[in-house]
Amino acid sequence: MPASPSGRSVRPATIRTARLDLVPLRVEHADAMSRVLDDPALHTFIGGAPEDADALRARYRRVLAGSPDPGVSWCNWVIGLRAEDGAPLVGTVQATVVPGAPGPVAEIAWVVGTAWQRRGIATEAARGLVDWLAGQGVRTVVAHVHPDHGASAAVAAAAGLAATDTVQDGEIRWQSPPDGTPGSGRCEVSRGGRP
Repeated sequence: MPASPSGRSVRPATIRTARLDLVPLRVEHADAMSRVLDDPALHTFIGGAPEDADALRARYRRVLAGSPDPGVSWCNWVIGLRAEDGAPLVGTVQATVVPGAPGPVAEIAWVVGTAWQRRGIATEAARGLVDWLAGQGVRTVVAHVHPDHGASAAVAAAAGLAATDTVQDGEIRWQSPPDGTPGSGRCEVSRGGRP
């Protein structure tokens, strides 16, 4: 796995923002997440279809086993919304961290369930993730956004990324500025797996 400046592996920790807890993914999240992600409209720009709890459990097991490439870290979180009763899970964020020059590069993605969209949750989660990645020594953050997905483009911009001229698989590459470390220190990190 890529190492942070201190030489340790990049592994997800709980990230706390103003309203959210980004909690490291566990197989046990599959039941709740199958309900959060059950809207086919969520797949308009990314393809695929909603998965039931069994399919999500199988996918989460594969993801949690880690990348077959020891130089790559797969970091995945569920988004918990503290502001609502029971702190429901409302989406996911993820980062694939790879070695790069002058330092690690992270490709990030996010998805928020339809019922919780248009509330700034994706923006807050993406900002918290970018801040956390900067604290892990990540020097460049990248996201790929479909050109017709205005909401995700707004999230990428709010997280400090800028659209580039690069198009990959029909999506525009967004990237943090090359002249500095991404992030702004808007989150807290908890070492435990639960908030």
